[in-house]
Amino acid sequence: MTTRLLLAGTGLIGSRHLQHIRDDPDLTLAGIVDPAPACDTGGAPVFPDIASVDVAAHGIVLATPTATHAPLTRQAAGRGWHVLVEKPIAATLAEADAMIAAAARAGTRLLVGHHRRHHPKVAALRDLVAGGAIGTPVTANLMWLMRKPDDYFDVPWRTGIDGAPIKQNLIHDVDMLRMLLGEVADVVGLGSNAVRRAAARPESGGAVLRFASGATATIAYADTAPTPWGFEAATGESPHIPLSGQDSLRIAGTEGAVAFPSLTVWSGGRTWNDVQTRRQHEAPDGVPLARQLRHFADVIAGRAEPLCTGADGRANLDVVLRIEATAT
Repeated sequence: MTTRLLLAGTGLIGSRHLQHIRDDPDLTLAGIVDPAPACDTGGAPVFPDIASVDVAAHGIVLATPTATHAPLTRQAAGRGWHVLVEKPIAATLAEADAMIAAAARAGTRLLVGHHRRHHPKVAALRDLVAGGAIGTPVTANLMWLMRKPDDYFDVPWRTGIDGAPIKQNLIHDVDMLRMLLGEVADVVGLGSNAVRRAAARPESGGAVLRFASGATATIAYADTAPTPWGFEAATGESPHIPLSGQDSLRIAGTEGAVAFPSLTVWSGGRTWNDVQTRRQHEAPDGVPLARQLRHFADVIAGRAEPLCTGADGRANLDVVLRIEATAT
């Protein structure tokens, strides 16, 4: 029996979910929830809202604006549907708590769409760090530096703080760093809007995270700078961003260092006088959004536990809200 999924939202990310659902023989598109679909629905039934849905479904993918995540999740839980919600989980921590509580009451599962966790190279990086390949992690440096096209901001909500790269892009990087280094204890940062000059919308800046373990990470971000450094360009994960293959994350530990996504591990240098050796690890290819949908089906069927839970989504939101607070 295939897993029947509803899709709410058919914009930039929703259209990608739609194609992956169609391409997977173990998934069935039960219907689309969108009052004005932005892409070809392929004959799937379309409903203006959740209350109007009159077809059977096991779960729903929410690829709608952030402000709708909490009410739609509560409605979906009330229908007995499992939920895969795009990041950020919600606009506020209180909304995230309400979503987690609604799923718990209904006995449904809530997954958050930090799909990078499903990238094979991310899994390999996690195994290298957790397996002691670089000793105890000490510090990390991460870059997300892209230039978004001007028409990206034709959508009104993207001109405000919710459309800034902190909440829209860095939240994925925060999730990766939390997965690799643990929970974040302290956050400091600075932001700027010197190029596009949109009021109250940080478009570039930096942040320093200190983790409960004592490790630190620095992050540089901008959506005004065309560079090869950022997860999507580095890995080729997004069909909208050309592959650069350039490392965008480096982690240093007590026994060496690792660069991502090349998975180059440096080791052997006990002091700055020692020559270090380098070896490159391999990881298979895979489309993380497609793998995430298959994982969602496994969770629905009881074959797996969520790789990114509501609690993870809430923790990521908490960090980016603190970065925003220091950047404006």
